[in-house]
Amino acid sequence: MRRAYALCFVVAAFDSPCFATDADLKQEVEKIGTAYADNFNKQNAAGIAALYATGGMMINGAGPHTNIAETYAGVFKAGFNHNEITVDQVSPLGPDTLIAVGQFHLTGKNASGEPMDFKGLWTATDVREGGVWKIRALAAFPKAPPPKD
Repeated sequence: MRRAYALCFVVAAFDSPCFATDADLKQEVEKIGTAYADNFNKQNAAGIAALYATGGMMINGAGPHTNIAETYAGVFKAGFNHNEITVDQVSPLGPDTLIAVGQFHLTGKNASGEPMDFKGLWTATDVREGGVWKIRALAAFPKAPPPKD
């Protein structure tokens, strides 16, 4: 009898609308990615920072950064002004947490006017904060060069 109750509880829990499908979660992450790229392309560091959860951080080759707006102001000052983001995979970790993986492509011009082109991969842990999906931690790193023959 206890097993029957437990089975009913499990079935009800997974049938609950609070568990979004992977496709729904991917759409949510794509919305964040679009907002991230739009703010980047407008050089709106505060807009990017608003996409992060309280205490959120961005991690890159220089280490972890918790002052997101300041970090991106430096990226814009270096000459990057365009970002394209793709979302490749999203997996739920619970009803209010997910992990996502994708790619990015940054372009711009350095102080000498020479073109800059940087392609990389990203992974993020997103959380629902106040009913809205936000970035808790985002790690970005360069794509490995193609293998040499």
